[in-house]
Amino acid sequence: MTALLTPFAALAQVTTEHTFEVPANVVFYVVAAFMVFAAIRVVTTDNIVHAALWLIVVLAGVGLNFLLLQAEFVAVTQVLVYLGAIVVLFLFGIMLTRAPLGRADDLDNDQRPIGIVVGVLLTSVIGFAVIRTFGSDKLTFEAYAGPMAEAGNQRTTALANEIFGPQLIPFEVLSVLLTAALIGAIVLARRD
Repeated sequence: MTALLTPFAALAQVTTEHTFEVPANVVFYVVAAFMVFAAIRVVTTDNIVHAALWLIVVLAGVGLNFLLLQAEFVAVTQVLVYLGAIVVLFLFGIMLTRAPLGRADDLDNDQRPIGIVVGVLLTSVIGFAVIRTFGSDKLTFEAYAGPMAEAGNQRTTALANEIFGPQLIPFEVLSVLLTAALIGAIVLARRD
């Protein structure tokens, strides 16, 4: 009897080890499809406010992809910084500079075919570089089940030390630059 159940026990062991990969891949491809559609809408919509709202979809998808990679700290930072601050800054910039809020026919020009060729060329170069660099490497989630899980969440600590250690000055310079850009938009918008 045990000889008959041995193949099934091995099958059960194999399937329980990698149960996260298939659903994560399905969710990734669904989110990636939404992100690609939203990114295309960012650059093809005639309404600038709608472009900023489509950008929210793209950035939320990036945050969800970080969650799928089990990088919770980066996902929360993505949502807080980009969705909570940068997109709001874009919307304030649109409102304060008195940009047209409806459909605007002057947002498009006759250089769309050149843009498509350049986009396809850049996508090809980036795809070639990624394939050549990483080749047949596979992303696994085994690192999160071994000694890292027993030692606690050291990934977040290491990432926070890297961001707020040697990268603290550029991080703060960027925040000052964004504040200066917002003040400049207010000054330009209020100049009568």
